Amino acid sequence: MDYRKEIEDLVNLVLKEDGSDLHLSAGRPPVIRVAGNLIPLLKKPILSDVDMKGFVEIFISQENKEILIKEKNADFSYSFPNARFRGNAYYRQGALAIALRLIPRVIRTLSELNLPPILETFTRKPMGFFLVVGPIGQGKTTTLATMVELINQTRTEHILTIEDPIEYQFESKKSIIDQREVRLDTPDFQNALVAMFREDIDVCMVGEMRDTATISTAVTAAETGHLIFSTLHTNNAAQTINRIIDSFGPNQQDQIRVQLAGSLTGIFSQRLLPRISGGLIPAYELLINNSAVSNLIREKRIHEIDTVIETSSQEGMIDLNRSLAELVRAGEITVENAYINSLNPRTLQRMI
Repeated sequence: MDYRKEIEDLVNLVLKEDGSDLHLSAGRPPVIRVAGNLIPLLKKPILSDVDMKGFVEIFISQENKEILIKEKNADFSYSFPNARFRGNAYYRQGALAIALRLIPRVIRTLSELNLPPILETFTRKPMGFFLVVGPIGQGKTTTLATMVELINQTRTEHILTIEDPIEYQFESKKSIIDQREVRLDTPDFQNALVAMFREDIDVCMVGEMRDTATISTAVTAAETGHLIFSTLHTNNAAQTINRIIDSFGPNQQDQIRVQLAGSLTGIFSQRLLPRISGGLIPAYELLINNSAVSNLIREKRIHEIDTVIETSSQEGMIDLNRSLAELVRAGEITVENAYINSLNPRTLQRMI
């Protein structure tokens, strides 16, 4: 098999079908994900161990091959003329498998992504800490890329991205953008964040908050005049704040609580839902850190934040149930999918 041509054919099929993911694994045909659904390509031959090794030779650098052998999985990115993918190679029951996520070449606008215009206000902040959160595969990286591109187009800043691996590739416009990839350009996220203080950085996008040291350094950077964007795999704003605080030891929690209360600008939680007309559309929650929210964080009353979001729409905050109800009323999603994705279905029932 000509593995390079086969991969190009599969990539073109993903693009043609407006897919998001491609799965390759020994013992089954290739599988693509379209609008959230997995579709096996039954006209394609079942892949063998030899095929998977052939694909690995194309995708993975020598350094990542060593990581794959040692850790049994490895992240990578790979560019085609018409597409770019973030990938992970891993073993399952001793056999190789590869998962590829499509990264569009063109960074779309907030409007094109059906995201609220108020997100633009967070790109105009001179400093602070803004998080985009949600389950895996819900478009967090795409949202952050759009916000960074807004800064790139409208402000003269030095922007740094720290990613594992680099996903969207930016072209410097009004701003200058440096992108650093973990293992290739820096040992880890925290190392790159510390170095940032000596690199005259104004804005930094951290691909993922993976450990306490990274969170601590990012919050400190936001306090000291930097605008920091990042992601966490959490379901909503209140859970995100608790996750950050709980990642620290008991003797450090009061300090991080005060730091977070002062540096946080907002938390945007999103998830992608099947659209009745086809494709996916986001439902979301937005927390804006005003004085009331800041006091709740300091006073260990995080459980009251949901109520603040629900009652503060006039300030621009967005409640997830309200977002879901509006999508139902607009005929964008089904009632069933609204209930499945609601964190409080009983309240949603009163809105629909």
